[in-house]
Amino acid sequence: MNNKAKFDKYAVLLGEWSKKMNLVAPSTLNNIETRHFADCAQLAETLPQNVDIIDLGSGAGFPGVVLAILGWRVTCIESIGKKVAFLTTLKNELDLPNLTIYHGRVEDFIAKTPVTPGNTVFTARAFAPLIKILDYVARTKCRLFLLKGREISAEVTTAQTKYKFDYELVKSATGDGFIIIIKNTR
Repeated sequence: MNNKAKFDKYAVLLGEWSKKMNLVAPSTLNNIETRHFADCAQLAETLPQNVDIIDLGSGAGFPGVVLAILGWRVTCIESIGKKVAFLTTLKNELDLPNLTIYHGRVEDFIAKTPVTPGNTVFTARAFAPLIKILDYVARTKCRLFLLKGREISAEVTTAQTKYKFDYELVKSATGDGFIIIIKNTR
């Protein structure tokens, strides 16, 4: 199955499962390709190629599953069982051997999984405020590639009250948000 077929199947599954549970806002189902797939796929332009991705709070698979379709090795962390079932269905139906699903909390995964800063990056979309994300992952010294909304400046200011880090903001190609790339967290 080629990537277009995988995204088409993903859209169908997302629509079907969203009738049973809250995966995405119903108003976004008519614009899945831009609102969700293209929004997440824009990370591909900023991510290093040979890294393992850990996607925090994956929910409906954004951005983790999108990045797995595009070829990255991805671990999706999700604590809600119904969403884990959806992610597992995506892994199987889209034939994604490079996708691992972790059913549990982010802090538990981080506590028991060794990561290598140069080889591992974290992603997230609509997961938590920046300071909370840093609370989870700052000690790993890994880079972060986060899809954030237009209020990112306020989140950065708040996070800088507790952490020091270098960051770059990249304007979203699909909306009024940003990709924030964080490194050298201390």
